Amino acid sequence: MKVYFNGHVMDDQEVHISFDDRGFLFADGVYEVVHIYSGHFFEWDRHMVRLARSLKGIDLEGVNIAAITEGAQQLLQDFKEEEGALYLEITRGVYPRSHPFPPSDVPPTVLMWIRPVNPFPQEMIDHGVGVITVADDRWAKVWIKTIGLLPNVLAKEKAHKMGMFDAVFVRDGMVTEATSANVFIVRQGYLQTAPVTNYILPGITREVVLEIADELRIPTILEPFSVDDMLSADEIFLTGTTTEVLPVTTVDGHTISDKAGEITLRLLKALKERASTVS
Repeated sequence: MKVYFNGHVMDDQEVHISFDDRGFLFADGVYEVVHIYSGHFFEWDRHMVRLARSLKGIDLEGVNIAAITEGAQQLLQDFKEEEGALYLEITRGVYPRSHPFPPSDVPPTVLMWIRPVNPFPQEMIDHGVGVITVADDRWAKVWIKTIGLLPNVLAKEKAHKMGMFDAVFVRDGMVTEATSANVFIVRQGYLQTAPVTNYILPGITREVVLEIADELRIPTILEPFSVDDMLSADEIFLTGTTTEVLPVTTVDGHTISDKAGEITLRLLKALKERASTVS
């Protein structure tokens, strides 16, 4: 597999990351994941805007977005699958362990690769997945797409041990998001999701789905909702770069429906159509 590492495309076995890299020592870095459909990056520019926002959020300078874009295109040329995902990680670079930032002349570490993405089985789309709810004990800057994801990992593992697909975070009684996706509900024909705050990552797919809903004339409410609101919803779904639009049919063991909802499937179909025509 080809990997982009600090300005060069090379075989993955040639990549060596120092134990002094601040990503390893402090989780001092940010990342992005970009979906690839039919040989094209989906919403690349939006991902780069969010990347720039995350970099600013952790005061990480010296990153050349144009060079990253060029490197990503080089990797894409070698990728022969129809569908995949590019992973991009940027850390504050290599410097002996010390909490303060390293000197300004220490360059960031930039790492990218592409791997195939397998679509969800049709049964998951037809019948939906199960989720659990967990307390949102993450830090107060969730809007930064940081590589420090241990709370997300622990919540996801708890869900998997219970045979569920994902965990949904709840803060002060209100739903924020899932471990790697945003959460939507449908009630009485209205689409609802929490507004972006410092506790919610502004998902690219979330943004696209809201645009699609507007195009389809599906009324939308950007307001927080509680677990009880979710349990009484007509439909629930998750959105994310590789999650796309994924129906949820059980929450904490409570059945919402025995199949994916009509609005959920309409949005998934429209997203797929958009992904096939927009790069």
